Amino acid sequence: MKTITCLSAAVLICSFAFAQQMNKKTIAYPVTKKVDTVNTYFGTTVPDPYRWLEDDRAADTKEWVTEENKVTQDYLGQIPYRDAMHARLKKLWNYEKYSAPFKEGKYTYFYKNDGLQSQSVLWRQVGDGTPEVFLDPNKFSADGTTSLQGIDFTKDGSMAAYQLSEGGSDWRKVIVIKTGDKSMIGDTLIDIKFSGIAWKGNEGFYYSSYDKPKAGSQLAGITQYHKLFYHKLGTQQNTDVLIFGGDKTPRRYIGASLTEDERFLVISAAKETTGNELYIQDLSNPNSFIINVVDNFDNQHGVLGNVGSKLYILTNLYSPNFKIVTVDAADPKPINWKDLIPATSNVLNASTGGGKIFAEYLKDATSLVLQYNMDGKLERTITLPSIGTASGFGAKQEEKETYYTFTNYVYPPTIFKLDIATGASTVYKKSGVQFDPEQYESKQVFYPSKDGTKIPMIITYKKGTVMNGKNPLLLYAYGGFSISLTPAFSTSNIILLEHGGIYAVPNLRGGGEYGEKWHKAGIKMKKQNVFDDFIAAAEYLIKHKYTSKDYLAISGGSNGGLLVGAVMAQRPDLCKVAFPAVGVMDMLRYNQFTAGAGWSYDYGTAEDSKEMFEYLYKYSPYHALKPASYPATMVTTADHDDRVVPAHSFKFAARLQEYQKGPAPTIIRIETKAGHGAGQSTEQVISGQVDKWAFMFWNMGVGF
Repeated sequence: MKTITCLSAAVLICSFAFAQQMNKKTIAYPVTKKVDTVNTYFGTTVPDPYRWLEDDRAADTKEWVTEENKVTQDYLGQIPYRDAMHARLKKLWNYEKYSAPFKEGKYTYFYKNDGLQSQSVLWRQVGDGTPEVFLDPNKFSADGTTSLQGIDFTKDGSMAAYQLSEGGSDWRKVIVIKTGDKSMIGDTLIDIKFSGIAWKGNEGFYYSSYDKPKAGSQLAGITQYHKLFYHKLGTQQNTDVLIFGGDKTPRRYIGASLTEDERFLVISAAKETTGNELYIQDLSNPNSFIINVVDNFDNQHGVLGNVGSKLYILTNLYSPNFKIVTVDAADPKPINWKDLIPATSNVLNASTGGGKIFAEYLKDATSLVLQYNMDGKLERTITLPSIGTASGFGAKQEEKETYYTFTNYVYPPTIFKLDIATGASTVYKKSGVQFDPEQYESKQVFYPSKDGTKIPMIITYKKGTVMNGKNPLLLYAYGGFSISLTPAFSTSNIILLEHGGIYAVPNLRGGGEYGEKWHKAGIKMKKQNVFDDFIAAAEYLIKHKYTSKDYLAISGGSNGGLLVGAVMAQRPDLCKVAFPAVGVMDMLRYNQFTAGAGWSYDYGTAEDSKEMFEYLYKYSPYHALKPASYPATMVTTADHDDRVVPAHSFKFAARLQEYQKGPAPTIIRIETKAGHGAGQSTEQVISGQVDKWAFMFWNMGVGF
């Protein structure tokens, strides 16, 4: 079918009519069998007819996936402007992209993508010399789906250990090389998960992982307890020494780092995704033990650095918005902590560089950065180019300059070099994206949720847009795990904005925008607050004629996918289009898969109590669906997602197709050789975004 460009109202009407005709046409969804599987929770029997889809490696599940993808591609393939949209987004994407540089040994390293390369390439240079390729992930696999997922250098920069992900999996390989000639040392470690690399001199490094589950479905893949190991170069991985974790100290998440002078080993240990214990070991003393600094899991703590035996700790113990304290490592218990940078009404994060502390505050979900000396004296406020998000600032102790990236919804990411002594910022790399910020604007509003709580939201659109209720609008949110959504530019969103569309992002409770109180207001038995905040955002946008139900799409991924699924079940009349991506859809069984058990701090589990079970059962997207007229829905997931396993989306999509009583399509797009988002090739990302916009525009009757 040839591409149609909407040049007039008549063409738009024809396009809309054709879209309506296509949607009303019966879609031949695959026949999804149902099984008589039930669970009983506190006397309540819960049917689970699509339980068989949890076995994602079974032949019948693979056949179902193939058939569902065929239906999806057949549907998307009928959208007349899909190819034109792909060409436009590919053109927009085709510009050089850089990361902020960082120094290791005599080299300055940076990531660069020429424009459409599958994966970004790691380059390096000496001083102002000619850059050279250091690692090119595009040569790691023929299809571009093996990605570089982190690299850590020895203090002198002579060696590095880098991590590879194959097909987007969270399981990684670690390869050790000499940086001088890039030769492999021969230490290739396998089955590493949720880990950094902490070098101890040039002799070896610390890393974390789980016992690898036996081969089989995701049901056999529960990752229970993390273990911290020390690997000595030149030895076999099976001889690595267990440092922390295991039977004596079972913890679900364990991370390790060393202070820059390599004197202290710092260990963070957690049972869930929120809160951690803190341990240190003085490596300058061969006979030292690992000692506990904080022994509760209710708060978050991390060591920013040290000056001799003085430790600098970022913590929210007794301070929900975080503060920085100091303590002598000889007796580091909280009773001895001294406030260095006290807590304020704004949430604090921090980094160090050049002998300074950069206090990075969130002020209504935007950045405020202050520079302090190591004695806690305020030196200056860093001048940012606008209201938005500034990230970076970390550097080694001896550096005279550091780098940060600034962005917002209409400000493409720009890298700045900061002179630490003077506070002066200069542009280091400007984005080459084809976008004129002067034509667009963002504004922040505060709207009331169901219980009256004021929720911030940033709304972005082209200047001069008439607010008549007919603008296609994408409402995106997350609302969980203390994650903060701050303003960030998206090349993909240009497709929406340049066609008169609006992008809106509310900062829901459950996030971290206003500290731990904000987070706790959206967890466990208060999770409904998150859904209410999202629904209220949609109602605000409709009331003020930014859009209307017929032009509203809702979107979210992971915990945000749960958000979209729950809101669809509670308010199927709210919007025209829904995009639940890699969502946690079965709230009764999420903790039975891979890393799911670690999410119980936010969610609670069906086994906790009768009250908790009933609360989860009521909003669980898979269980809350009932026969109704649902919005046009494209569920998205990936076959290698071993974090939020695809079974969630499979079961939700199957039940949604069963219960859909309206004419709108309910399809599922299953990406192959991909995981929970990280590591996708550029073409995978572009194709996924094109399908999203095409599905949204088509079901709204919007031309392109």
